[in-house]
Amino acid sequence: MQLIQETPDLSAYLAADEAIDHHHPLVRETAAKLARGVANSYEYAQAAFEFVRDTIAHSQDSGDLRVTWRASDVLEQRTGICYAKAHALAALLRAEDIPTALCYQKLDVVHGLVAVRFNGAWHRQDPRGNKPGVDAQFSLDGERLAFTPDTASGETDCPLLYAAPHPVVLDTLKAARDRPHLWETLPTAL
Repeated sequence: MQLIQETPDLSAYLAADEAIDHHHPLVRETAAKLARGVANSYEYAQAAFEFVRDTIAHSQDSGDLRVTWRASDVLEQRTGICYAKAHALAALLRAEDIPTALCYQKLDVVHGLVAVRFNGAWHRQDPRGNKPGVDAQFSLDGERLAFTPDTASGETDCPLLYAAPHPVVLDTLKAARDRPHLWETLPTAL
């Protein structure tokens, strides 16, 4: 699948916004800690991916009722669903000047992930969090995502790379009273 930038301006994939608040002190502090001891941007991106995937609980898996959507809140509360975890990873990567896009899969509901730009190409990464049957890994040599769409049942990969969270996703997160309410209102299309 060919990934398509929503905007040709690469600087848009480095920008901060209300959800990807990479200028927030907690995001900057976390990024600085992750940057210690890594040799290059690739190692940093992998460290940030593994940090979000492994230390921030997917709230559905853990049973956490809280809904987070802003990157700094995800890092502070250590919980979030796929969209929120993607926002946190995007903020950590953008904090270190790594162009990062938000992208989606249409499964039974819309699933959120990110794409990072290295060596002139975009590479999708899924920081959702592993569990039995899910083994997402950081990779620039072929995708190792949490889920593969079942095209026979209408599931698809969405090729568009967004500079900011899709408004449908962000509005859904903001409107949720708690995770059970969020689960009832997850978008099924963008």
